[in-house]
Amino acid sequence: MGLTIYQVDAFTTEPFTGNPAGVCITPSALDAVLMQRIAQEMAVSETAFLALDTMRLRWFTPQTEVELCGHATLATAYVLKQQGLLSEGDEVVFHTLSGELIACANHAAIELILPAPQLVKTQLSSELLSAVGIETSQLIDSCQFGSKALIVVDEQATLLALSPDFSRLKQLPGRGVVVTAQAKMPRTDFVSRYFAPWIGVDEDPVTGSAHCALAVYWFEQFAKEELLGYQASSRGGYIRVSRASNNAIKLFGQAVIVLKGDLCLPYDE
Repeated sequence: MGLTIYQVDAFTTEPFTGNPAGVCITPSALDAVLMQRIAQEMAVSETAFLALDTMRLRWFTPQTEVELCGHATLATAYVLKQQGLLSEGDEVVFHTLSGELIACANHAAIELILPAPQLVKTQLSSELLSAVGIETSQLIDSCQFGSKALIVVDEQATLLALSPDFSRLKQLPGRGVVVTAQAKMPRTDFVSRYFAPWIGVDEDPVTGSAHCALAVYWFEQFAKEELLGYQASSRGGYIRVSRASNNAIKLFGQAVIVLKGDLCLPYDE
């Protein structure tokens, strides 16, 4: 059994930057056990699996299936465009665990329309803040969205200096932590980092789904209809965000294929 698989660097135009995602597009759905094994073998934060007969899109980390992954959705749309299955100006609708997601290919970028999460103001535990490496004096604001936390710190330098204790984090309730600050970079509105050791991703390079929550927060702080965010991981990447209708967020990003090959399986699953 052979499958064509891609590795795509998303939210970038340069290889070896942005966020790498595996992409596997098949005529019909693969078995979930096989998808999880392929994701383990790919060993990137998420691998996307698209079944063309139903346009069902699923994402797996090396450890588990996740409900939403922005960068792997972008990567999938980019591969469809490169295969000639998505033309410039066309939209594609993916059916996912988070509902219908829309991607549109234009000349300059892939546009994604993703659901806007509801942010709930909350007081985070001192244990969580300590594990992330944030002092009370550095904390500006904190919210919860689903099982994830969004933490706003006093300045960009604080965010860049963070060195979380991931083993401690995994002992606490949660699924992901987004830390953000107002940017001190030209033409950039906010910076962020994203930590998710609970799903096997200590620090994600560039996180599309987290930028939906970041957009909701920072739209309240800036009198703008469009913002530019930079995720300050070791690979780094920019995501432009704007408001969309029906309580959604539009993300704009580019991508580049760095690997294409045949995954050779010795038996049918």
